[in-house]
This record gives sequence, C-alpha cells and structure tokens, in this order.
Amino acid sequence: MLSLLRPASVLLGLLTALAGVAYPLAVTGATQAVFPNQARGSLVRMHGRTVGSSLVGQPFDDPRYFWGRPSATTPVPYNAGASAGSNLGPSNPALETAVRERVAALRSAHPERASAPVPVDLATTSASGLDPDISPAAALYQAERVARIRGLPAQRVRNLIEANIQGRTLGVLGEPRVNVLQLNLALDGVTRTGPQQPN
Repeated sequence: MLSLLRPASVLLGLLTALAGVAYPLAVTGATQAVFPNQARGSLVRMHGRTVGSSLVGQPFDDPRYFWGRPSATTPVPYNAGASAGSNLGPSNPALETAVRERVAALRSAHPERASAPVPVDLATTSASGLDPDISPAAALYQAERVARIRGLPAQRVRNLIEANIQGRTLGVLGEPRVNVLQLNLALDGVTRTGPQQPN
C-alpha cells in the first residue's frame, strides 16, 4: 500500500505544480506581454480615474448621450455578474412585445426619425447582455437627438460618429462598430462638459 502511496503523492505534487502554478503563471505572463490592455480589463481612464471598460457596456439613459444596445441582465442592465440574454425565441410573444415597446420608445425620443426604420441592435438584446458597441447605423439614428439636446450642429455629431467607427477585427471578423463609452467621452470632450459617469 505504501509503495503505491509514494508515487501517487509525487505525481499529485508534480501535476499540481505544473497545472496549478506553472501553467497559469505562463498563460498570465504571455497575455500580459502580448495583450496587456485586454489582460487588465481594457479599462478606460480619463483624467486619472477609471470610467469604465471598452469591453463591457454601461447603462447610458440620459438623452444627451448615445444609448447602447438594450441589456437583458438582472437586476440591473449590464450586470457582468449576471451575463445572459433573455433566451426568448422568435416565436415568443414576450419578445415581440419587448421589441415593440423599445421601438415605440425610440421613435418617441427621436421624433425627427419617426418614419425611419429602427436599427435592430437598438431594439434587441444580445446573448451576453453586455455589448459595449452599437452599429454605425444605430449611432447615426441617435445623432439628431444628441445634437438637438446639446445644441450642436447635427453634422458635427455625425462627423464624431464617423471618427469613432471601428472596422472589422483583422479586416475580416465581425462588423464595423462604434464603442458607446468612447463615443460619449469624445462627445463630452467636444461639448466641454467633462467626462461624466452614466446615469
């Protein structure tokens, strides 16, 4: 019995050292070296303080700001501890009701775009519930509201959106997108109100 216990203990110690210590340290070191920003959470800092992450959305609801994609997380939107979609299928009446309500609210907030189609990412939630980005169409849909409330020329706001469009990853993956936090921080810089936390 003891002859079996010794090699098993040595093997346990060796595998613990390799898989539990050496491997995690090597992976952590490699990611810190190759992707330092992402490994540290892609934090966005402004004037010496952290205002968010470029990888996790925030619940902007003030009409002076661009709004992100709706979040299905509970008990609050963009709750990273409860990342999930609504799991409502296309035939579920609750999904149809939720989308209709969101479209109605968007059209009410954007009377100048009342007859324009609402971009799908402004009316539906994502699988994670944490999307930090919206499509360029979703940002442009909101441009006139933001310009009107801030007293800016609409073209200046549209130019700001164009300047913040990120292309496809590696030129082929995904779709062009606009990071809502980065766009709102740039908007605050243009209007000289200073960066503010979302309401």
